[in-house]
Amino acid sequence: MFAVIKTGGKQYRVAKGDTVTVEKLDGKAGDKVTFAALLSSDGKAVKLGKDAGKVTGELVETAKGEKVTVFKKRRRNTYRRKQGHRQAETTVKITAIG
Repeated sequence: MFAVIKTGGKQYRVAKGDTVTVEKLDGKAGDKVTFAALLSSDGKAVKLGKDAGKVTGELVETAKGEKVTVFKKRRRNTYRRKQGHRQAETTVKITAIG
């Protein structure tokens, strides 16, 4: 059985027991979180929209992701800007679909 959830402007395909890294969610480690499923399937039938149900999970941790370097340059103008960024991410363990 799997479901498709949407959080942080992105969609994720999840199944029970999966660990998913999503954009930062409020809460501490161990807190429960609920997502509305866009689509769910048990292998035989597919449910869409409100019939798809809910997906519950548990927050594992919140940490910073990989570093991204932003570099801007305009040639022949002595213009260079270098900036780094680390996005805050939350790891969620999916506990139930239904």
